[in-house]
Amino acid sequence: MAEIKEATYNEDSIRSLDWKEHIRLRPGMYIGKLGDGSAADDGIYVLLKEVMDNCIDEYAMGYGKSIEIKLDEGRVEVRDYGRGIPLGKVVDVVSKINTGAKYDSKAFQKAVGLNGVGTKAVNALSTYFKVQAFREGKSKWAEFNKGELTKESEMMDSDQKNGTHVIFEPDNSVFKNYHYIPQFVEAMIWNYCYLNAGLTIVFNKQKYISQNGLLDLLRRKTDEDSLRYPIIHLKGEDIEVALSHGNQYGEEYYSFVNGQNTTQGGTHLSGFKEALVRTIREHFGKDYAPEDIRQSVIGAISIRVQEPVFESQTKTKLGSATISPEPNSPTVRTFISDFLKEKLDNYLHMNLAVKEAIKKRIEQSERERKELAGVRKLANERAKKANLHNKKLRDCRFHLDDEKNEKRFDTVMFITEGDSASGSITKARNPELQAVFSLRGKPLNSFGLTKKIVYENEEFNLLQHALNIENGLEDLRYNKIIIATDADVDGMHIRLLLLTFFLQFFPDLVREGHLYILETPLFRVRNKKETIYCYSEEERQKAISKLSPKPEITRFKGLGEISPNEFENFIGENIRLEPVILEKESSIPKILSYYMGKNTPERQKFIIENLRVEKDEIDEVLAEVLDIK
Repeated sequence: MAEIKEATYNEDSIRSLDWKEHIRLRPGMYIGKLGDGSAADDGIYVLLKEVMDNCIDEYAMGYGKSIEIKLDEGRVEVRDYGRGIPLGKVVDVVSKINTGAKYDSKAFQKAVGLNGVGTKAVNALSTYFKVQAFREGKSKWAEFNKGELTKESEMMDSDQKNGTHVIFEPDNSVFKNYHYIPQFVEAMIWNYCYLNAGLTIVFNKQKYISQNGLLDLLRRKTDEDSLRYPIIHLKGEDIEVALSHGNQYGEEYYSFVNGQNTTQGGTHLSGFKEALVRTIREHFGKDYAPEDIRQSVIGAISIRVQEPVFESQTKTKLGSATISPEPNSPTVRTFISDFLKEKLDNYLHMNLAVKEAIKKRIEQSERERKELAGVRKLANERAKKANLHNKKLRDCRFHLDDEKNEKRFDTVMFITEGDSASGSITKARNPELQAVFSLRGKPLNSFGLTKKIVYENEEFNLLQHALNIENGLEDLRYNKIIIATDADVDGMHIRLLLLTFFLQFFPDLVREGHLYILETPLFRVRNKKETIYCYSEEERQKAISKLSPKPEITRFKGLGEISPNEFENFIGENIRLEPVILEKESSIPKILSYYMGKNTPERQKFIIENLRVEKDEIDEVLAEVLDIK
């Protein structure tokens, strides 16, 4: 038996890391998950947000009316017109932990960034970082590489307006193969504009501005014509609320604290939901079920508090908090409850048509819930039996709802079609983090059907249970749901049918950025020395040129043709994912009607103009896709 050597534990075992070493060793503590930019909460967007938060805090304090952002490949520039960092502290503010002005509550009463870490994390995690401050006709700049100061200027004269200019390039060794997706940056910018009426943000020369706050947010997020009643917009000191009811399944909320988009909610969002139910019940004098009151709600809430307590450095979830540190200050829940009890109740008394529309929406939800109850009970019993030997699901060890596990954000479920594709992915996957759900042929076209079909259709019901989304996203088991189908006509059709299912019955899954399409190579080009996988015709031509004179070329028509050994390259560290993004003007009913409703000349024209397939496949595509009913 081999001898076991005991590790030495002495004074030499104890090591102190400086600030930049610690950030680079444990980046997740400071910016959440890393990622490559294919998800809206990936680290590269958090870096931008940390810089932007400082600019927004300046604006909130009354300094500077505009912010400029430039994004060019992997380089980001942000220029504000606030007071500018005091010139003698330019280096310290971005390179000394726990250094900043926001500890002085007089200077920053209700700031977003409070812990003096933000720009230090950006600095430490960038291969190039430059900060330049302009104050009262003077300027100073400093440049860094991974947190190390490389150059520093003397104080010099300047004709620039007051403010701060930051340039950074995220470290590709930390954020592997990263790329910024403009839609995610644009969504972040709009949120800043909604919460800071009158602020102008210029992003790559395009202007963004909002004058009506959360009212504008809901107008952009909904099709106003499909709402049950005009958006209710209520404002008070340190609080703003907007809400309406639509026709979609589920609930949709946007929440903010001190201008920070709290994507994971917190006490203010739960308080808002509770207060809405309580106010509606008391106003109508009826004990409506909470789920009937909130069904199809779309709402937004923004509050401002002194010294907010967030549950992580990335500030995506508000912990317990009071409105201010003053004695007897109300809790956030009490503050929101009192506001809605007065303002919403008064609004309903004064707008009887809205009151009647809310009543009808609640009663409709109540009827639908009771109709579903019997079907749901039988379907759930069936699903429990199937889960004991569910051949459709090859589960993984860790899940998103394992809140104490730091790997939970890396969990994925691949949805595949056919035994060969499922078999290849199952053999190649990481069983700790990657699950596989196998479809049997094409799923049902659910367009225009009610949620009853989710329970009556065995495949949909098993998929719903595998994801654990029957009652919302709170207990979702996988962070990324990845549709993995062949890049041919049948594969595209299956994608469309799955997108219809999710958009129709679980739109929050798409809105919250959990749904993706797996990109796999179309070609393999190789010679005896090298193999190159190509995802487009352009990449194929480059590979042929590189490996000339006569490389071997293989075209992958289906995922089943890719061996498990090769698949490891495409679902591991170098995985390529295309996020399914709902554009700002997108109306889900209109999207589904356009693509999945009765055939229209407009759709025929769109498909023909946007075909990207080989010539011999065109007739097959037209016959298959244009005939969707």
